Amino acid sequence: MVALDESIIARLKTHGKTFEVFVDPEGALALKRGEAVKIENIIAVEDVFSDAKNGDRPAEQDVINAFGTTDALQIAQKIIIDGELHLTTEQKKKIQDEKKARVINIIATNAINPQTKGPHPPARIEAAMNEAGVHLDPMKNVDELVEIVMKAIRPIIPIRFEEVRIAVKLPAEFAAKAYGGVAGFGTLTKQEWQNDGSWIGVITIPAGRQDELYSLLNRLTKGSAETKFLK
Repeated sequence: MVALDESIIARLKTHGKTFEVFVDPEGALALKRGEAVKIENIIAVEDVFSDAKNGDRPAEQDVINAFGTTDALQIAQKIIIDGELHLTTEQKKKIQDEKKARVINIIATNAINPQTKGPHPPARIEAAMNEAGVHLDPMKNVDELVEIVMKAIRPIIPIRFEEVRIAVKLPAEFAAKAYGGVAGFGTLTKQEWQNDGSWIGVITIPAGRQDELYSLLNRLTKGSAETKFLK
């Protein structure tokens, strides 16, 4: 259970009555989005109220009429999924800030500037979001927000999601140790061990991760790996 002073109220109006429960804000949002969340872990009080702030409880018959049960956990789950979550201003800002960081990271990792074929730095993406006046709804999941942000910033900066293929050659001296790191970085579409012990492969990665791949190769091979941009 979550502490009462860290909870918010989830409210559902149905059958002419109001039903409320105290819940953890982030856990309730996750459950509302369809994620696997145990209801007993996100409620602060295992009880249903008609007015949670005043501690007023509904009549038992009203509860049965509305939910067909008096099981507080089942009722709480339905209230969260079908009802409204009342976040405080501070809670909204915290969730928005966390989601903004995740959205920016996803876009920076997977998108490129189609004019230069290079990635956009996170700071540039954030600046474009600010210029576009993007509002991040804390109730929406990150995938939805990524689509909203991409649509909003396209008129401001050239950007699109794209994967690239990069051919890599690991010299024999480092091939055996470096292979695992390279293979796990993306999707290998072709690979071949050479007679001299070197390794050649083609790896498909999100376009925005090119610099990460090059840094990894430099670290694993002391700058001796060879690469060729294929797409």
